Amino acid sequence: MVSTHSQATTEDEDAEKEDYHDRESVRYASAHVVAGNPEKFAKARGEYVRTHFKNMREVAAALSGMNLKKAYTYLADVQDHKQIIPFRRFAGGIGRASQAKQFKTTKGRWPEKSVQFILRLLKNAESNADAKDLEVEDLIIKNIVVQQAPKTRRRTYRAHGRINPYQGHPCHIEIILSTPSSEVPRAKDLDVTSSSKKGKTVAAIEA
Repeated sequence: MVSTHSQATTEDEDAEKEDYHDRESVRYASAHVVAGNPEKFAKARGEYVRTHFKNMREVAAALSGMNLKKAYTYLADVQDHKQIIPFRRFAGGIGRASQAKQFKTTKGRWPEKSVQFILRLLKNAESNADAKDLEVEDLIIKNIVVQQAPKTRRRTYRAHGRINPYQGHPCHIEIILSTPSSEVPRAKDLDVTSSSKKGKTVAAIEA
């Protein structure tokens, strides 16, 4: 006969193992990008990052597809207000700036907190790439995913004894780096023109 205490201990150990397994196997929103050849990619992830989701989304959009070393230079210039982050999607109430002309838009900002956080993640991903013996000089930012995290709730006190919500808007960030050699060229037999498709359709109807 097994005692109740031993059963409870076994159940607790199983639960701890399952929880550890869940923490180890973190799911990436862009996992399909690296599924084919994971050794050619390096990843980094930040959760519940305390910087505004909208600002981080615009920073990520500006960096996507950029060479890693070029991205470092660009972000350093943004910190020094020599270059700007263009705001395209979340541009309500954003002021116009002449530096945004090079991106063929009119609005932009210099979001310091978002730049600091994404610099840390880029360096983390670069270290992971170095551990995989990837060519650090050739790394490009293959993909960046920014998602909203649960809002942090505080309160602020107003006149006449009122209280208003005072929420933060944190975010989750995923970065995937790759080398140009990991890009798979498109097969030429898949490039079918519309005229050839019409010809095949007509031939099939006549048959």
